[in-house]
Amino acid sequence: MSKKYEGLVVLDTKGNETSIDELISEVGQLIEAEGATLDEVTNLGRKKFAYNARQIEGGHYVSYMFNAAPAAISSIKTSLDLNESIYMHQYRVQG
Repeated sequence: MSKKYEGLVVLDTKGNETSIDELISEVGQLIEAEGATLDEVTNLGRKKFAYNARQIEGGHYVSYMFNAAPAAISSIKTSLDLNESIYMHQYRVQG
């Protein structure tokens, strides 16, 4: 039984030559590779952090709405942890 999730991903574009659109697409493909189906991707833009964490002043925020089985979330977290372009990611169940 799948549930609807929202994933908030903060991209670290510092020193990265790949365009933002390509990074957003790449993260979406990683999510779909774990068995999820994307419903909506919203580019929230670049925002500054309240303090400089890990020598980074800000990040590019992207919201991913998708359907997935609850067991797939741990697989998605693991695959996104390995991506160096991702600063932070978190998930919550919708509805």
